[in-house]
Amino acid sequence: MLDFTNKYQNQLMKRYFIPLMLVFVIGCKQVPKKELTAQEIVDNSISCSGGKYFNDHKVTFDFRDMSYVSDNVDGQRVFTRISELDSTTIIDIKRGEEFERYINDSLVMVHDTMAVKYANSINSVHYFVRLPFGLNDGAVNKELLGNETINNKEYYKVKITFDQQGGGDDFEDTYLYWFDTESFKPDYLAYDFHVNGGGQRFRKAYNERYVEGIRFVDYENYKPKNEGTSILYIGQLFNNGGLELLSKIELNNISVE
Repeated sequence: MLDFTNKYQNQLMKRYFIPLMLVFVIGCKQVPKKELTAQEIVDNSISCSGGKYFNDHKVTFDFRDMSYVSDNVDGQRVFTRISELDSTTIIDIKRGEEFERYINDSLVMVHDTMAVKYANSINSVHYFVRLPFGLNDGAVNKELLGNETINNKEYYKVKITFDQQGGGDDFEDTYLYWFDTESFKPDYLAYDFHVNGGGQRFRKAYNERYVEGIRFVDYENYKPKNEGTSILYIGQLFNNGGLELLSKIELNNISVE
């Protein structure tokens, strides 16, 4: 009698439990995934890459035989570049819109044209090292272009443009970022530029590491083999072998305080 009762109960459980599970599973699949905005994607990316630590910490690193320092002094971001040649030490400092050059601890005068060139060079290095933090600057415009698959992985594709006011000398450049749809990390980026004849670059992040909570990466730096293709299609050029490796961008001796 007991075996019969157990068998009957098991049959009832199968009769009602299995359809109930099917309804549950189907119901889950019918719930649409929340569509994120470009701003939400960037915010998530900044959060997983270090967030507020970008402003709260002093960062030092070496890049191409020069040392760089990013620090917050009296509430203002200060970028420094230090280079040494024989017995000469050159220290370039970008503080807001101001630029100063010191040679062996002595302040020297720099022509305005060269000061702008040096300041832009320093800012460019720090900008790429701090990504994606700078994507929330006031002059940045973000547009979600949808999803794109690169190297068999799906990404959010976000287009970045800049306002002329506050966008720097290269405000006409267009950037693209590919954010992992799961982790929100920016694994790829690309941009066009108009100085020195113009061109396009595509960068693949590698050698990811976290130092005191801040994400750092190195890059493989590519350019198109053939000119004339819109920057919007450069991701597919990479997939199809249409880019050639120019260089590697590597950071060394990273320190965070």
